Amino acid sequence: MSETIRKIKTTDLELIDRLVSVQRVTKVTKGGRNFGFSAIVVVGNENGIVGYGLGKAKEVTTAIAKGVEDAKKNLLKVPVINGTIPHEQSAKSGGAKVWLMPASSGTGVVAGGAMRAVLESAGVKNVLAKSKGSSNPHNLVKATVKALLEMRDAYTVADQRQVDLGKVFNG
Repeated sequence: MSETIRKIKTTDLELIDRLVSVQRVTKVTKGGRNFGFSAIVVVGNENGIVGYGLGKAKEVTTAIAKGVEDAKKNLLKVPVINGTIPHEQSAKSGGAKVWLMPASSGTGVVAGGAMRAVLESAGVKNVLAKSKGSSNPHNLVKATVKALLEMRDAYTVADQRQVDLGKVFNG
């Protein structure tokens, strides 16, 4: 895979966070059961920047706060053109497989829970999405972000092919 990862700094960004899932986890010890929580959070500016994070703590609110901080450290730039994605894409993470397809204006986000959070945070307004295989929210979020990262817009492709788009569109 020869793509460049597009990391983003958090300065001057208005980020919106969405909680994907909270899990209660248990550690059994000699003294009994210890309960904790893990939270998956997606943050984005709804304009092409998205990130996800995992937070673990003894309390739900602390786990969510840790997840938001982790997500802000892992922001990525994804191509969003006219409110949709540039082309069809599929990706896999663990047992979760996702498939994304651009949709015409007015379609909306046709996607399930974990995928919907990622796509809406990225600013995708019209998309058809399908998840196959595992419905584990950890892997669904990872696979969706991976699919979005593999997307290439026309400018990126033209740059890689060393084509001047001014000549192509203006004759």
